[in-house]
Amino acid sequence: MATNKTEKETVEEVKEVASEDVENAEKVDTDPTVEELEKRIAELEDALKAKEDQYLRMAAEYENFRRRSKEERETAYNDAAADTIGEILPIIDNLERASLYEDGEKVKEGLVMIAKSVSDVFSKLGVESMGSIGEEFDPNYHNAVLHAEDDSLGENEITDVFQKGYKKGNRIIRFAMVKVVN
Repeated sequence: MATNKTEKETVEEVKEVASEDVENAEKVDTDPTVEELEKRIAELEDALKAKEDQYLRMAAEYENFRRRSKEERETAYNDAAADTIGEILPIIDNLERASLYEDGEKVKEGLVMIAKSVSDVFSKLGVESMGSIGEEFDPNYHNAVLHAEDDSLGENEITDVFQKGYKKGNRIIRFAMVKVVN
């Protein structure tokens, strides 16, 4: 019966093996590689938080940039409109003064001066007039509303201007309405 272990001895052996397993498991938990991995995870979490913060700051900066850009555009538009109106106001003043005259000659003289001041204001603003008698018709600048035949004049020549056209740089503000021959 020496080979037969008692139940009590077997239980004791199992307890010993189990306690050794627990000790080994504790050693595994304190293994330097696990500690290094936990440390690396903490570092990566910190880096992720920093990147998230950086992203949020960049998104806020972009939103501020968009808002400032919109405000600057509105301000530039309002400034340009105010400058243009400021240039036109003297013309309106002159028209009001001309309307006070009853003498036809004085009114005519005032209107000629006003037309000159309009031309000066347009020149100052960079606006050019288009469409004058004798010019060659160009559909990019002129709108032909009448056509006639006249052998004494050249081909596609403007003979009458019903309404002047205007442009600023390459942008057409208004096409000239003209009569074209041939």
